[in-house]
Amino acid sequence: MKSTTIRFAEKKDLPEIVELCRLHALYEKSDYDIKGKEEALAKYIFDESPALYCMVAEHEGKLIGYVTYMKQFSTWDACHYMYLDCLFMRESARGFGIGEQLMNHVKAAAAESDCQLIQWQTPDFNTRAIKFYKRIGAISKSKERFFWEV
Repeated sequence: MKSTTIRFAEKKDLPEIVELCRLHALYEKSDYDIKGKEEALAKYIFDESPALYCMVAEHEGKLIGYVTYMKQFSTWDACHYMYLDCLFMRESARGFGIGEQLMNHVKAAAAESDCQLIQWQTPDFNTRAIKFYKRIGAISKSKERFFWEV
């Protein structure tokens, strides 16, 4: 996969990004309804002040992976950090170092945004991702994640 390009997402990528999101949800044993996702993502990624940043990995004209992140604030640390919301690669694209390239782009974006920390989570059954994250030097912190519907 030597000819893979890492770049910021463009509006034309939205159908493929939504498909990657669907595959990501399936991989994490979650439900995913594609209805309205292109429009919603367009609003949050391509706004003048985006709430979410999205980078994609493209190989031979097809998206093979994506990462999304946003700048957030930590009360405890009294500083901003980068929150990595999603990182996903198609099965056929895993093991080529592309995920690490995407992570390095997020790390550079964090440094540019004066963030000294990147945080994210992954399901405890995603042992391949956990092994990858530890290999690149990330440290795990055990917590429960809660959801409260409004």
